[in-house]
Amino acid sequence: MYSEEYQKVEVSVMYENAIIIREKLRKKKTGEGILMQELGRGVRMNGLHWNMEDGAIVDWHKHEAEQFGYVIKGGFKIWFEEEEYEIHEGDCYFVPPNVNHKFIALGETEAIDLFNPIKEDIPKEIE
Repeated sequence: MYSEEYQKVEVSVMYENAIIIREKLRKKKTGEGILMQELGRGVRMNGLHWNMEDGAIVDWHKHEAEQFGYVIKGGFKIWFEEEEYEIHEGDCYFVPPNVNHKFIALGETEAIDLFNPIKEDIPKEIE
């Protein structure tokens, strides 16, 4: 599945931090009612953790990375282009590369997103 060279790389060399303790990660405010933590990155993917207040909006955007998300608590209204969906705790979603999408939190929401390839344009912290 992976090249021989990839398989031989030690975990500590391959990943900046192979084990992440989320409680030790800094929370960044990236929007009104939105806190994000960068969980880290591997060779081909990175992860983000989100805490969002009810009604918080991640407005229309798109990126080259494919996105997988899992709702830990709460839920989202999600739009992919013109299609609207509603998901809740325990549900997940896939966002194809370069597809416009938008999220609105339904209740106090917690979620994790994974991106492949690595998503470099991470939301910036705001005051």
